[in-house]
Amino acid sequence: MLDSSPRLSPWRFVVVFGVVAMLADMVYEGARSVAGPFLGSLGASAAVVGLVTGGGEAAALVLRLGSGPLVDRLGRPWLWTISGYALTVIAVPLLAVSGPLWTASALIIAERTGKALRSPAKDALVAGAASGLGRGRAFAVHEALDQVGAFAGPLLVAGVAAVAGGYRPGFAALAVPGVGVLVLLAWLARAVPDPGAYERRPAVVEPGRLPARFWAYAAFTALTMAGYATFGLLGYHLAARHLVSPAAIPLVYALAMAVDALAALAVGPLYDRYGLRVLAVQPVFAALVPLLAFGSTVPAVLAGAVAWGAAMGLQESIMRAAVADLVPAHRRGTAYGVFGAVYGLAWFGGAAGVGVLYGVSVRGTVAAVAVVQLVALVVLLVAVPRTRP
Repeated sequence: MLDSSPRLSPWRFVVVFGVVAMLADMVYEGARSVAGPFLGSLGASAAVVGLVTGGGEAAALVLRLGSGPLVDRLGRPWLWTISGYALTVIAVPLLAVSGPLWTASALIIAERTGKALRSPAKDALVAGAASGLGRGRAFAVHEALDQVGAFAGPLLVAGVAAVAGGYRPGFAALAVPGVGVLVLLAWLARAVPDPGAYERRPAVVEPGRLPARFWAYAAFTALTMAGYATFGLLGYHLAARHLVSPAAIPLVYALAMAVDALAALAVGPLYDRYGLRVLAVQPVFAALVPLLAFGSTVPAVLAGAVAWGAAMGLQESIMRAAVADLVPAHRRGTAYGVFGAVYGLAWFGGAAGVGVLYGVSVRGTVAAVAVVQLVALVVLLVAVPRTRP
C-alpha cells in the first residue's frame, strides 16, 4: 500500500499553498485591476461594469453552493482545487484575444467560476492543516502571500500596458505565472496526497444541519457585503473622471492589495485572541469606501482604495477563518459553500446597486452604503455569538 501521509509539516503546507495562491493572484488580480476600464473601452456603461464584475463575484461565490457539499460528499479535494485553478489561469490570458464586450464579459465570469470550483476544497484544506496552528494566523499568512501576487499582478499588467499601449498584451503576459500555478499544485498534491491526515476527524460524519450561530454570522456577512463596491467600479470612476492615466489604474489596485496583506497579518492574531468581535471594523472600512473612492481628487480616491483594501483583507482572512470555527469539521466544505453563496449574492446585489446609484447620485450612494453598514454592525454586535477559536 502506498504511503499517503503528508511529507510536509502543517506550516510548510500552509506556506506552499500560499505561494500557489500568490501566483494565481498574479493572474486574476492582474486582470481584475483593469476589468472596469477594459470593459469601458469595449463600450460598457457604469451599470454594465457593476453587473459584470458583480456577476463575476457572484459566480465565484454562489456556485459554491454546489461545489462545497460535493467536496464533503465525494471527497477528492485535489481534483476540485486543481480544476478550479486551471479554469482561472486559462480564462485570463484568453482576454488578450477576446472580441466584443460579451466575450470579454463571459471570460471574466469564467475566471470567477474557477474560483467557485476550488475555494471550498482549498479553504477546508487550509483550515484542517491550521487546526493546531491558530486559524487566524494561518489564514492571515496564507492571505498575505496571496496578496503579494495581488500586488505584483497589477504591476505586471501596468508595465506591459505602458510599453505596449493596451491591456490585451498584459493579459497575455499573465499566462506565465499561470503555468507556475499548475506545476506547483501538481507537486503539492504528490507531497500531501491525503491532507485530511493533518487533523483527526470526528467519528460522526452524518450531514446534519449547520448550527444557528453560523447562520447569524452569514446574516452579518450578507449585510456588510451588500454595501461593498467592486474595484471594477472604482477603476471605472478613475477612468471616467480622468483622475489618473489608464496605465496607472493597476497601480492603485496594487496599493489596495498591499493594504489587504498588511490588514490580514494585523488582524489574524487578534482574531485568535478575541474572536469575531474583531470584525466590527469591517463595516467601518466598507462605509468609508464610497465616501472617499468616489471623490474628485486623487488623494481622496487613494484613501478610498486603502479603505477598500483593508476591508478586503478582513474578508479574505478572518471572515474565512471564522467559518471553520463555527461548524463541525465534517461540514466545512458545505459551510464554506453556503458562506460563499451568501457572500456572493450579497456582493452581486450590492455591486449592481452601487453601480446604478453611482450613475444617479454619488451622495446618495454614500448615504445608502453607510446605512447598510450600520445595520450590519448592529447585527454583528447583537446577534452573532461571541465565538472564540
